[in-house]
Formats: sequence, structure tokens, C-alpha cells
Amino acid sequence: MFSTFNGRLVALLLVTGAAAACSRAPEKVIPVATPAVMLSKPVAAIGSPIEMRYRFAVASDAPALIEDYLVFVHFLDGDGALMWTDDHEPATPTRQWKPGSTIEYARTMFIPKFPYVGETTVEVGIYSPTSGDRLPLAGPTEGQRSYRVATFDMRLESDPLVVVFNNGWYETEVAAEGAGREWQWSRKDATLSFRNPKKAVRLYLQTDQPVSEAFTEPQQVETRIGQTVVDRFMLPPGGSELRRVDIAAEQLGATDTIEMTISVDKTFVPAAIPTLKSTDPRELGIRVYRAFVEPL
Repeated sequence: MFSTFNGRLVALLLVTGAAAACSRAPEKVIPVATPAVMLSKPVAAIGSPIEMRYRFAVASDAPALIEDYLVFVHFLDGDGALMWTDDHEPATPTRQWKPGSTIEYARTMFIPKFPYVGETTVEVGIYSPTSGDRLPLAGPTEGQRSYRVATFDMRLESDPLVVVFNNGWYETEVAAEGAGREWQWSRKDATLSFRNPKKAVRLYLQTDQPVSEAFTEPQQVETRIGQTVVDRFMLPPGGSELRRVDIAAEQLGATDTIEMTISVDKTFVPAAIPTLKSTDPRELGIRVYRAFVEPL
């Protein structure tokens, strides 16, 4: 008797589910664009930079976008678990996207210090910063309007030129949202060191000055090896920079270890700025996210 009742119950559930499915009309949406991402290399070491060129081919019948949406970028491990993100504003605000146009721009992304090696999947999408709603795009997707655009192999660095933060730095700080972002504040002068490969290198320095109340004029930032200036730039209050500096072997010299100094012309103390309402007594220069050196 139980088995008969059970069979009737299953049948009833199947019929009810089918009726409900038939009553729901399929979602009718117009894809706004077709996304694509081209990577500068198929294998990327932890801590290294990778150039990502974004391309959004806007559909010829795309509806007008009435707000400036953001691009979300998700990096997933082999099991599909989210490791970190790189959400950002597209180079051309979405309210300026025209039907049939193509939006292209490039970003440099550093592989975070994440405990994983293997195939990494990149998924992108577009969402409203106010409502969180995502736009429909065209392309392969596992759902939730997140679209698979690229893969690369994430590996340990085989021959790293490890950059060491020496003197003049405060303790490492980590983003509260756990997005793989960390940084160190400098003092007026701070030093970095790395092994001399005895050939030309490229220095990547990712930095910002997030405290717009700190200064009324830009800071001058200078990078030196000994007395030789290898880079100099202006960092405005609230601004950010990603410096790519090629350094010749002759500038590195013959020593086995290179010591590099980063100096700023002015510093600030958060506790001394009333509008910040801060008790931080540190004397701060600039905030550095990444210092990476690779041979050329």
C-alpha cells in the first residue's frame, strides 16, 4: 500500500512540476553585447602581472543603457570556486555605448598570493552598482549572467626576482573584503631590494594616494638606484598609478643585490587632518600594492 501511494505521490509531483514549468514563459532578453578577453600569456606566475585586453561588441539592437554599469571579473579555480575579483569601470562609460560599436581597453592585473596552482577560468559580466542587477550578454555561461571568456594556467614562479620591502615601510594591510588585495604604506623614504639578474629588467610599481584631503598639490615620487634616478612622476591626491619602468643592465651595475629607494617630497599624518577623524599617528607617504621585477 505504501509503494502504491508513493508512486501516486511522485506522479502527482511530476505533473504539478510540468504544469508549473509550462505556465512560466521563457525569459525574453536582448543581449547587450558579446564580451571577450585576450590575455598576454597562457601561463602566469603567482605575484606576476598579466595584461588583459577587454572587448565588448555591442549588439546592433542593444537597448540604450541609462546608467553607468560596472564590469565584474571573477577568477575561478578548477572546481569553479571564486578566488578573487577585479571589478572595475569600463574605459568608456556604458551610457556612451552605441548599438553596433566596439568597446576595447586594457588593464594590468597582478596574480594575488593565492594558495592555488592549476587552470584558472575568467568570467565577466556587467552589473548595476545601485541595484546589483546584471545585464544579459552573449556567450557561454553557467548561469547568473556570468560569462566565461578566458582561461590560463596559474603557476609558482620558477626563477623569481623576489622584491623585498626593506626599510621605511609600515606593516602589510589587507583589504577587508578578502579580494586578494594587500598593500604597505611608505614613509618619506623607503627601500626595496631584489637579486641582480645582470641584464635589463622591467619594474612594475602599483601605487596610489587614496587620501584626497592629504594635500592640495600632487606628490612627487622618485625611484632611485644609488644616486641614479630611474623614474619620477607626480601622484595627485586621490590618484593612482601603475608604473612600468625599463631599467638597463648598466643601471643595475655589478652588485649581486640591487637596493632601490622610493622617495616622496611630502608626507602626511592622518591624525593631524581634522576631516579624517582619524587617530592614526603614522607619517605616511604613498600606498604601494605591488612591486614586481621581471627580466627583459
